[in-house]
Amino acid sequence: MLLFVDESGHDHVATPYEVLAGVAVAETDLWNLIEAIRAEEMRIFGIGLRAAGAEIKGVKSLKKKTFRLASEGAAIPETDRRDLVRKLLVEGVAAIADQRPARVTSRQLVAYGQARLDFVRSVFRLMGRFRVRVFAAMVENSAPRPVGEIHLRRDYSFLLERFFYYLEDRSTTEMGLVVFDELDKARSRILINQLGAYCRDTHTGYVRSSRIVPEPFFVHSDLTTVIQIADIVAYCLNWGIRLNRMTKPTRPELEEFGNAAFDLRYVGRRPDSQTGEDRPVYGVFYLDDLRSRQDRG
Repeated sequence: MLLFVDESGHDHVATPYEVLAGVAVAETDLWNLIEAIRAEEMRIFGIGLRAAGAEIKGVKSLKKKTFRLASEGAAIPETDRRDLVRKLLVEGVAAIADQRPARVTSRQLVAYGQARLDFVRSVFRLMGRFRVRVFAAMVENSAPRPVGEIHLRRDYSFLLERFFYYLEDRSTTEMGLVVFDELDKARSRILINQLGAYCRDTHTGYVRSSRIVPEPFFVHSDLTTVIQIADIVAYCLNWGIRLNRMTKPTRPELEEFGNAAFDLRYVGRRPDSQTGEDRPVYGVFYLDDLRSRQDRG
């Protein structure tokens, strides 16, 4: 089982919360999911997005301008829309190569807006079809942070906890690999060291390492389809879903997509440490403090 992880809002610039999101895909489903997404790209855009120099990114696909353009005309039939969008994307590639402004029409822009929204809806449908499970830590921007770079933040440790439970639920032998969108090398090294220390020096981390390989992989998002899907999930949850104690407003047009991501979340049950009774455990959760137990102590 692979968990592809990306984040939204960690620059605290233009998003209401921080979101660390992961999408879990069985290795037997991974290539079929990627192929299905590429087939949807051809159906909707008439060209592969990578060939057009585009990424499947939430901030690009679901920005306000996309919704505005999509609403500036009547729904365009799929075949006509695909032709319009393909011409727009091919023209964009040619304009970059020729170092000139792209020549596009308003109808092409409307078609592109509608196509982008259709594509994101298709991605969520495919995630359901291929049994993808969503995990996400939704974090208050003002949450206290660990002091120094020794201890693993709680959003990472809780995300691994939920992923561990999911692996346990699947079978007695299921193992997990974690794949991150590549950070800069310094941040990547810090995260690797923190994960290693968590798994070596804490009992909980040691138990988690029996199912989750403690050393993650780092990949380029523009070359890795499912990391881009994790990015869309993080963005949609950030703007489209609110859990208890989360008070910042959503973007109403994104609630449809936030709910689509939320519906794919992992839900399990585990005994309560105090009462021993089973309680639900959710793959999407809210945190207002990122300090580890050691830091809080």
